[in-house]
Amino acid sequence: MAPNLLGTLLGSLQVFSPALTAPGYRNMLVVFAGWVLTRGTHAITQTLVETSVAGRVHHERFHRFFSRGTWNPDALAHLVFERILRLLPPDCPVWVAVDDTLAPKKGPHVFGIGTHIDAVRSTRKTRIFCFGHCWVVLAVIVPLPFSRRAWALPLLFRLYRSKKECAAKDAIYRKKTELARDMLDVLAGWVGQRRVNVTADSAYCNSTVTRYLPSNLVLYGSMRPDAVLTDLPVPRPGARGRPRIRGATLPKPRDIARDSNIPWQVCYAMLYGVFRTVRYKTIRAQWYRACGAQLLTIVIVKVNSGDIAFRVFLCMDTTATVEQILECYAGRWSIEVCFREMKQDLGFADSAARKAAAVERTAPFVGLIYTTLVLWFTEHARYNLLSAPPVRPWYPHKRGHSFADVLRTAQRVLGPHDILDLASGPGDLQKSRGHPATQHRRPTRPSG
Repeated sequence: MAPNLLGTLLGSLQVFSPALTAPGYRNMLVVFAGWVLTRGTHAITQTLVETSVAGRVHHERFHRFFSRGTWNPDALAHLVFERILRLLPPDCPVWVAVDDTLAPKKGPHVFGIGTHIDAVRSTRKTRIFCFGHCWVVLAVIVPLPFSRRAWALPLLFRLYRSKKECAAKDAIYRKKTELARDMLDVLAGWVGQRRVNVTADSAYCNSTVTRYLPSNLVLYGSMRPDAVLTDLPVPRPGARGRPRIRGATLPKPRDIARDSNIPWQVCYAMLYGVFRTVRYKTIRAQWYRACGAQLLTIVIVKVNSGDIAFRVFLCMDTTATVEQILECYAGRWSIEVCFREMKQDLGFADSAARKAAAVERTAPFVGLIYTTLVLWFTEHARYNLLSAPPVRPWYPHKRGHSFADVLRTAQRVLGPHDILDLASGPGDLQKSRGHPATQHRRPTRPSG
């Protein structure tokens, strides 16, 4: 079974070949295998150690793959996106999530480094700041047959640089929302007229992202409770001048929530894996400042715990039900799970790259490794014996596979093989004399 899995894994990586040169593709295979096999801190040099390539090929070749290569992360992402579409029915909308994550780093000569709020360690009362890279990420959310939850597969990445860092380097400052809108525009060019449902939290539900979105991109998001709402304009027959685009001012969401004359309604929705009873109020209105004259469905949800009394959600599709809006927004949480897995299991924040090109390529490449491994596991590996997780008698309630299982399967497949033989061509798959972890260095091949 292992040779078949190895062939399918190499076949999955072939999707990148149109965007890479032949030498670049061979270098990519080595870095990919070493990054997957690394169990500690991830680095380019560590990938050479894990694959026993160190000393056989000069390490500078693999650093240049990121710092001087001609490939574009967006081009690789487009090729992977075409593969993701094969998992979805032709008439099914594409679900995407947009969010940002912090990769802590230090160093005076690291490109793009800045001081950012650490959302994981911060609270509503205390804000924790951290040096590092802040990445704005667009991920496709797909249900997978080996898991009960939906998975976020990262595709597009943009490095956010703070105002202070841009001013010091005489660079053009772009807000996170501008970077998010740029990625949505890129995605819109890939999907044509296919519907895309976009989920985002309140940080990305503003005019920069929402104004003049293509008609096939529908936003499911969170909004501020003090937003100014308006009704649709009433036609005025015979009136002269430009027609009105806004109607009468309506109560703000927070006023609707506090109005005892408007009763709370009840629905039932599957939120974060639990079937919950939800008390809500809803209204159809315009939020002109953020979304223009478009009519929105706005849902105010009562919160029974914590410091927040209620949450407010919006949807650009006025035909969507309250249950659909809440369940779709809750699916956004899968991108947070993706961030945690990429950092803890795949070393998303470990790279020591310093130059601009290397920084802007390494993290997106790691994200595409994550997506490629999950797609390969879904299509080829989930029924194989090598995908069986370790026996844990104290964990009898485990159902389905996690990304740790996906990564472990790939390590089992790649471990026994010489990656240089694999990179030389699919017809030369020689087994190594021992597992890379058990030997310091393979003998140098004789010249000629």
